[in-house]
Amino acid sequence: MAISAKQVKELRDLTGAGMMDCKKALQETDGDLDKAVDLLRSKGAAKAAKREGKSASEGTIGTYVHHSGKVGVMVELNCETDFVANTEDFQQLARDVAMHIAASGPIAVSSDEIPADEVERERAVYMAQVVEEGKPENIREKIVEGKLKKWFKDVALLEQPFVKEPDVTVAELVTRVSAKTGEKIEVSRFARFTIGG
Repeated sequence: MAISAKQVKELRDLTGAGMMDCKKALQETDGDLDKAVDLLRSKGAAKAAKREGKSASEGTIGTYVHHSGKVGVMVELNCETDFVANTEDFQQLARDVAMHIAASGPIAVSSDEIPADEVERERAVYMAQVVEEGKPENIREKIVEGKLKKWFKDVALLEQPFVKEPDVTVAELVTRVSAKTGEKIEVSRFARFTIGG
């Protein structure tokens, strides 16, 4: 099947992938644009996973101050090269993550960074709740674990649904940009400031 330059450009605009990658994806999917997008995303995500061991020592500080002036955020977003750090996609990701933090108020980048004493305090509260509710002893621990997982999604940045696109977690958003740039990207740390808080 002949793939037109217009089809290649359309796919490139949607994914940010290279022209040859777009052309190959369209050929492999017989010109089906949606399937080609999925194919490129899966290949990009696989490439991003291969880069997990790479060092992400370049990057930028993304900032966001809410229009009320009462909430501000700084986030350190890292990648492998200054070339990627200066791309519009990377800079936009830094702004989006900072804005998301302002809106969602996470307490840690990932669930494994939440202090153990806070996790144990939550666990104790959930256990007291299930005992109070009269749940059978043999299923209490499972219920508590389920409640903890839900809590992690509420307070761990990478596990939260992205505010602009709730079907996607912040981790998936980072992976999407990582796949597009071909480099490892990670959120290192953040600080969220609130007036009087």
